[in-house]
Amino acid sequence: METGEKKPHINVDYFEDLTGDITPDTCSQAEGSEADIGQRIKTIRQAKGISLDELSNLTGFDVDLLASIENCEVQPQLGTAIKLSKALDSAFGRLVSGVGEQLYAITRKSDQKIVHRSTSQKGKKQAYTYKSLAPEVKGRHMESLIVELEEAASDADRSIHDGEEFIYVLEGSVSLDIGDDHFELSPGDSAYYLSTTPHLIAAAIGTATILAVLYEG
Repeated sequence: METGEKKPHINVDYFEDLTGDITPDTCSQAEGSEADIGQRIKTIRQAKGISLDELSNLTGFDVDLLASIENCEVQPQLGTAIKLSKALDSAFGRLVSGVGEQLYAITRKSDQKIVHRSTSQKGKKQAYTYKSLAPEVKGRHMESLIVELEEAASDADRSIHDGEEFIYVLEGSVSLDIGDDHFELSPGDSAYYLSTTPHLIAAAIGTATILAVLYEG
């Protein structure tokens, strides 16, 4: 995937199963939007009067996992965030990159910011890092991301959630499982699939970078 000096990882989960190593931390100690997503989930949940037990029943996620996400000990993968947004009746983009206020967005390369890092559900393995390309647009129904993938963790599960996904490989080699099929994708290759089909995307070796567009549905 890469040779020579290792590049900083950019976690982008769109997908529930992309993650990388992250040191457990509290929201007050986490940086920027890494802290924000846990805080956003907790704020929305409490505003709606939903307990962790009730959110667990709505999503199927363990209470301990939900508490770890809100405390920034685990950074939710994109599929996890999508399920949480559905359960909380909140826009996916609001959880991931905040509420936009503009009618359009022009994002220069120099202005791209890492908005989220995703880890495995145990918080031990980082799956990916991502940059949101248009978080300023209000009322958006798609999230466009630059994602740097890690190799899949040994305990990685396939993701399944509402919506549709499009990925385009920019760098490296990507491993993609969709249903019973397995694909190895190279730079210039792309894939479009319904997120309701079990899927797992990761770097085949080392790291890989993709453009990902997620439609929440």
